[in-house]
Amino acid sequence: WHSSDVRVRERGCSDRVALEHRRRTTGMPTFVADGGAMGATHNKRRYGELWDQHRIDVCLQAIMALRDLVTLSGGWAWHFMSPEGHAELKHAHDHKDIDVFVDPTVVAEAISRLEANGFTKAWTRYDRLPSAEDFRRYEKVVEVEGQKSVKIVIDFFVRVVPSIEVGGYRVVDPATLLRFYSAAGGGIHSSDKCFAVTAATALLARGVSPVGRSELVEIPR
Repeated sequence: WHSSDVRVRERGCSDRVALEHRRRTTGMPTFVADGGAMGATHNKRRYGELWDQHRIDVCLQAIMALRDLVTLSGGWAWHFMSPEGHAELKHAHDHKDIDVFVDPTVVAEAISRLEANGFTKAWTRYDRLPSAEDFRRYEKVVEVEGQKSVKIVIDFFVRVVPSIEVGGYRVVDPATLLRFYSAAGGGIHSSDKCFAVTAATALLARGVSPVGRSELVEIPR
């Protein structure tokens, strides 16, 4: 999964981006990208379902085009912190879209690179609401031979956040990332029942780094 030899493939994750800061500033309820509730309880009968591999590959291509400009958050941060070659379980971490943080000094370059790669800005219900968060969404539809087309969604936050490097990719520091699943941390991410989130919470509570740990992608017993 870290390979640069990425072929084109599809399909996304479990519930995700809830912009809690919008709720706090407007009084509106929290929403997530797929309309689900923040931190919705898993249907355990669906444990073991996998993301379509062509979605994974298409998203990896998009990430590689931006890797030197962004810090990955959410499901893709957990993806790179997980053991190489892991099974892409839908309930392990969210791959519906790609969440990134961008340093304000490279925003123009990041946008230019997105547009050069066929992404366009997508207007969301949040764009007209007051918020201190500089949030943008970019989208692109990729046609994949013999498969369903893949809609790549990149949620783009302009902010410097604590980060670590894993396998050549910059990801949000695990402890900081966990805070993003809480209202206190802004409620940026909603999939707080993902295996990676629950496992990382337990590991960090014991003083153990979650990076490279198999628990991030294991079905809970």
